[in-house]
Amino acid sequence: MAKSTFSGPVKSLAGFISAGNANVVSLTADTSITVADHAGKVLICNDADGDFKLPSIVSTDPGDNTDPNQLNNLGATFTFIIVTAATDMDIFTDGTDKFVGGLYTGVTNATGKTFISAASNDVINMNGTTKGGLAGSIVKCTAMATAKYAVEGIILGSGTLVTPFADS
Repeated sequence: MAKSTFSGPVKSLAGFISAGNANVVSLTADTSITVADHAGKVLICNDADGDFKLPSIVSTDPGDNTDPNQLNNLGATFTFIIVTAATDMDIFTDGTDKFVGGLYTGVTNATGKTFISAASNDVINMNGTTKGGLAGSIVKCTAMATAKYAVEGIILGSGTLVTPFADS
């Protein structure tokens, strides 16, 4: 089925099913993430030292909310699932957009910490140990407002945990 655009609410009495190989994208090299190719899909991270750049947030009022060609991308969500343990994996913004939210980092002995992003943070850096990023880690980023990505997730690590949030 081709791309469909709706200008009003869509109601399903039995739910929506997003399934099939087109709903999973394997990231095997540094990638500039796009709304068209990656939003709403499961992004499987198979590059231990990959750099994954989120698209710039566009919050401009389109004037016509029914225009299927509008550039406004508020609400676009990107879900990263780590399959290959990170060594120096980064999820970052354009530098203007910042992260708002937090990531819980758990270790194998059932202890962990929650790290909250600072106002200037625009990078999530995972190293597979103290900053998380072991296989099974999940990070979700949602364009929520002008220059603000909401971030949430559970990342798996080891050792003495430190924040995965940083400034570029």
